[in-house]
Amino acid sequence: MYSLKVEDVGKRFGERKVFSKINFELFTGDSIAIVGSNGSGKSTLLKVILALLTPSKGVVQYIEDQTVLSDDIFRSYISFVSPYLNLYDHLTAEENLIFFSTVAGFHVTGKEINALLEKVGLEGRGMDYVMGYSSGMKQRLKYAVALLKKPEFLFLDEPTSNLDDDGKKIVFDIVEEYRSSSIILIATNEKEEYDLAKDIVRLT
Repeated sequence: MYSLKVEDVGKRFGERKVFSKINFELFTGDSIAIVGSNGSGKSTLLKVILALLTPSKGVVQYIEDQTVLSDDIFRSYISFVSPYLNLYDHLTAEENLIFFSTVAGFHVTGKEINALLEKVGLEGRGMDYVMGYSSGMKQRLKYAVALLKKPEFLFLDEPTSNLDDDGKKIVFDIVEEYRSSSIILIATNEKEEYDLAKDIVRLT
């Protein structure tokens, strides 16, 4: 059993307060949406939870069976999808998946690559260079990369950004598939995505 504890977390940039007193605790099978208007701090809070930014106040803990995990350990359990993450345009989709699996320290087979590409609607496009992909196709490939490691924690920032209706359905299906086995955290200002999570943290 895994859990994520966010306790009295706040973030400031100089004199500007972004948010304060954020509290929640999630366990495997839980999901939460961080919602708010543009500029409310959704992505900043997500980065604080991911330890990409240091909180000005409070603590974030990743826990496995009551043991607090170190940064080096919990990062191996996390997958993160964001429109701002970069793929390698000069590599094919398959080469991107091989590269990211190697960086994560494991081997991915051709069969697994094909299954991932099919899951995100990119079957038959694995040998195409990513520089020729549309923004929606790149977003789909980011989901394939995220699912390489079968994450215990799945974090999604603007999860359906750049996606058409078919792409959105793929995202909804992925969230449903991982709902019972992972902790899912979604940052969004799209009301149709609120229902992807059981609970909501609203930033103002």
